[in-house]
Amino acid sequence: MQRFIPNLLVAAMAFSSMEAMAAADLLLFNGKVFTAEPGQALAQAVAVENGKILKVGSDAEIKALADASTEIVDLAGKVLMPGMIDGHSHPIMAALDGMGSTLLDEVKPLPELEQWIIAEDKAGRARRADVISIAGVSSAYWEQSHELGQLFNQGRWAEQPLVLNGIDGHTGWANQAMLKRLKIDAALVKSLPEKERNYIAHGADLTPTGYLAENGWDRVRSQLPEHGEEVMLEATRQAVKINNQYGVTAWMDAATNAGAGDSVFELRPTEQSVGVLPLYRKLSELGELNAHVAALLIAYPKSKPAELEALAKVMQQFQGVPNLTFPGLKIFSDGVLEFPGQSAAVLEPFKNSQKKGELLIDPANFGKLVAAAEKHDWIVHVHAVGDRAVREALNGFEYARKLNPTPLPHSIGHIQLIDPQDFPRFKQLGVIADMQLLWATAESYTEELVKPYISDSAYRYMYPAQSLRKAGAVIAGGSDWPVSSPNPWNAIAQAGTRKGPLGVLNSAESIDRESMFYAYTINAAKALRLDQQIGSLAPGKQADLIVLDRDVFKVSDDELFETQVLKTYFAGKQVYAPES
Repeated sequence: MQRFIPNLLVAAMAFSSMEAMAAADLLLFNGKVFTAEPGQALAQAVAVENGKILKVGSDAEIKALADASTEIVDLAGKVLMPGMIDGHSHPIMAALDGMGSTLLDEVKPLPELEQWIIAEDKAGRARRADVISIAGVSSAYWEQSHELGQLFNQGRWAEQPLVLNGIDGHTGWANQAMLKRLKIDAALVKSLPEKERNYIAHGADLTPTGYLAENGWDRVRSQLPEHGEEVMLEATRQAVKINNQYGVTAWMDAATNAGAGDSVFELRPTEQSVGVLPLYRKLSELGELNAHVAALLIAYPKSKPAELEALAKVMQQFQGVPNLTFPGLKIFSDGVLEFPGQSAAVLEPFKNSQKKGELLIDPANFGKLVAAAEKHDWIVHVHAVGDRAVREALNGFEYARKLNPTPLPHSIGHIQLIDPQDFPRFKQLGVIADMQLLWATAESYTEELVKPYISDSAYRYMYPAQSLRKAGAVIAGGSDWPVSSPNPWNAIAQAGTRKGPLGVLNSAESIDRESMFYAYTINAAKALRLDQQIGSLAPGKQADLIVLDRDVFKVSDDELFETQVLKTYFAGKQVYAPES
């Protein structure tokens, strides 16, 4: 073997020399470069070759890598960062909502709401076949379920099916014409077990009022007329474009195997459950998937280990699709905290009902499900809103760590409430806190629909970003679009101010903007299991880059909120710039 050593050394030296002499395809200089490499100072310039980072350094170092064919971009002092990464999103469904009629969480007086819906219908945006379907409806409407019924169950609405799709994705309202079509009536309510009966609001005679939650809501959502293939493909195309506009070049799609006709929250997927995956594949084939999509498959919360084989077969069908990866599973452990839903699993009972919400996972077996996922080398991403749901998710991860001490980058999404004794467990177990901090605001959702119904101690730790950071947790940023905007700059600013129309939500839980820059870059890349490929500007990683219109390190919080992206690059290719 010794005789081969000199040849190997010569080859290595030759490769090193070639690398040193390589000319960049793209060179960006005279900027403020945030690399998202922890502890690394701001740089001035970046060189890109074959879609990957060649070098980061000073202007002089990077300019030396140019030749006559190099594209050279003078940043003129602008900030350059890695592409933003969304740790939890549903972008195709969100873009589809935007192509139709959506209230975008705006609350209108009911007479004004009716006129708006009529105008949307006349404009041709509101219908799915003969059903009028409105997206983005605020949870604040559900307290007016009786009034909604008085308005939308008579006159022009007596025979016209109408559906109001809650922006939270867990709730909605349907008028009697729609409920009658779907046979959601007193007889159905009477036939259901208590848990499912609670998901369909009803009067003393068991007649549904129109408000539905969780799998009760699935009974309506899953029966809406489906969109055609071209419409769905255009929604996928728009999802990519909108994300690129905000500088987002990667995301975790948290429900890719759920189709429009599926009951999502307690989905029992099969190998035929492919959801939106064919759309991503088609867009990739067209060369338009200018983003990394980490596709999570929903698993039934109480799955037995053997049931995971069906999900493995789904993943196999889409292996090798460029820019599409399969890091693991999504599990719903509970629902939502807001009144009247209150399906989140909480440690202390809700004050009004004295109930503790609904825990969808089985504490006795969830750890075994996590361990089974780890045998497939899959992460588990858990939807957990209430403090009891967060604790039981952590208990499951702890069980898996006893079997295998090496942690996988499992994550818990949302974390609206958490008991303080669980803060350190994130670091101890290697679990990522995937937070939607645009929601950390004093508004009707937190102050009127949650605060009156939970204890003061629980409310104190709503969206506890600072407490988790101090406890050493890795915090990833996510939008849960369409529940809220996919704009990461809004969330980054909101995480710092926590201001809203009704005041400030727990200012002690404010988190600094630089921590949030990491949350939307390298930390989110870890949650997607792509941190070796993206998430920071380091040699060999893909050149996903964004140029910003302001110095995000120095501007005020209000100005930070309004940050605009001037250019987005994906694999060294410009994929977005504002239209002039």
